[in-house]
Amino acid sequence: MKKLLLFLVCMAECASAQLPPVWQADTTRVVRDEMTRAYVSPQRIVWISDPGAVVDSRHLLQLSTGQAELGSEGMCTLTTSEGGSSALILDYGRELHGGLRLVFGTASRPEPSTVRIRFGESVSEACSEENSVSVTQGFSTNDHAMRDLVLKVPRDGQIELGNTGFRFVRIDLLEPATTLRLKEATAIFRYRNLPYLGSFRCSDERLTHIWETGAYTVHLNMQEYLWDGIKRDRLIWVGDLHPEMATILSVFGADDIVPRSLDMACRQFPLPCWLNDMSAYSMWYLIIHRDWYLHSGDRDFLERHRGYILGLIDAIDACVDENGDEHLSRWRFLDWPSSPDEAGVEAGYRALLCLAMQSGEQLCETLGDVEHAARCRRIEACILRQTKPHNGLKQAAALMALAGTISAEDACREAISVGGAKGFSTFYGYYMLEAMARAGRCDEAMQIIRRFWGGMLDLGATTFWEDFNLDWTADAAGIDDFVPKGKKDIHGDFGEYCYPGFRHSLCHGWASGPTPWLTRYVLGIEVLEPGCRKIRITPHLGDLEWAEGSFPTPLGVIHVRHEKRPGGRIASKIEGPKGVKIIK
Repeated sequence: MKKLLLFLVCMAECASAQLPPVWQADTTRVVRDEMTRAYVSPQRIVWISDPGAVVDSRHLLQLSTGQAELGSEGMCTLTTSEGGSSALILDYGRELHGGLRLVFGTASRPEPSTVRIRFGESVSEACSEENSVSVTQGFSTNDHAMRDLVLKVPRDGQIELGNTGFRFVRIDLLEPATTLRLKEATAIFRYRNLPYLGSFRCSDERLTHIWETGAYTVHLNMQEYLWDGIKRDRLIWVGDLHPEMATILSVFGADDIVPRSLDMACRQFPLPCWLNDMSAYSMWYLIIHRDWYLHSGDRDFLERHRGYILGLIDAIDACVDENGDEHLSRWRFLDWPSSPDEAGVEAGYRALLCLAMQSGEQLCETLGDVEHAARCRRIEACILRQTKPHNGLKQAAALMALAGTISAEDACREAISVGGAKGFSTFYGYYMLEAMARAGRCDEAMQIIRRFWGGMLDLGATTFWEDFNLDWTADAAGIDDFVPKGKKDIHGDFGEYCYPGFRHSLCHGWASGPTPWLTRYVLGIEVLEPGCRKIRITPHLGDLEWAEGSFPTPLGVIHVRHEKRPGGRIASKIEGPKGVKIIK
């Protein structure tokens, strides 16, 4: 991670860069790209089609000038027969968002040559056919971003293409009876240039790696707006924003991408629409506002959304009667893995509504609107007249514990802790961990983080996935090489609902929950007052010998280090900025 951060700093564009003078007056037609671009060379050659068809591929592993050159010196040579092709697969070492820059030397023909480029989050995906469906190929698409392209490329020139999430690229020369020299095949890395103000390290390298991977997963999704995934869907899904926001606040602080994304979501789905056409995601909107205000203290943003917040509460109120019956939506959604359990989802959905009303009440009190605060209390009281059983569904039990409709200990004993990491999900796993912490089960939660999120790392992940199930890992090969005979393809052979096979996103921001959780519970940093003006620090080291890190606030960065002393006593060193009251 340190090498990656150093790379980002070294390759960052100058923030003060200006447009050429002839364009500076034409501001109605020109806006600078707020994203940073960098070029990344491949880390290794995964595969070549034939030693005679692909020669000197090692040259592609070196960063060069980006300038086309006449000739063939120091270049990879691709040669096709009359009826064949020439191909190779490149590994850029970790997931990234962007495209590809190809720089060419001479060719055996003066005309442009046809090549096929396939981006993949796994080696298998980079070899898959579009829309193919089979046990070995999964389901691959060009939805939301082009990952499979056939195009003409020049000799003695260069071309840039692609805008997607990937780690691997397969290049096929399709032009028959042709030789083409390839000088460079560098990834175009497009990212938001932000310092990592928050940090986490501990005596367990696996937990440290998991924290960093969650941070990087969300960082990649911080494009012009906050996306759910960089390959698919590349959209603002408001429910997904909640764990992403928690990660952003723990790593980057109160970055403007969160309010900007909420502004856009409200423009796209004006009242009386539900956000993303999902009533559950409108509930998350209120919870996000509550948590954002607690950390940022940004009253102006809260006031800007006053009308939407109050209007949403009115819309919910109109759908709930005095007996606790509600008709917000026929579709109850928590997360995809919970969907088959309709009874459990119903219980979790009602608990989520209680959480939203608790958040709405706090927001209205801050806004000085006592009438709507009372309305939130009334809605919650009505919903509580009908408490549904969680049906053993971990997602539902977690929400019920957070909403206070059952105790956190009962939620863990009856559902969340049953089977350990079995039944965890990448999205709602964050709330399961939160419920476990409230039940005093931080040690148990850390073991689940190691097994569940660590299980993705064991399969080659460099970012966390849209979904993951420990049952998939039996006889499964990782994402970073071809699948051996007799093994399952962890990418192509699994995935359900809207993400079967290769449609499955392997960089999804909602999966980053361990990052804010480790900051909150292992480092023990809890925000008590808006704007982080009051912080409580209560570390939980469990089986760790030490943990240290930093936490960004609007007033500056807090630094902590906790060490376990003989007898189990924890000694802490804490440094905080002026204006932040820290209590233990």
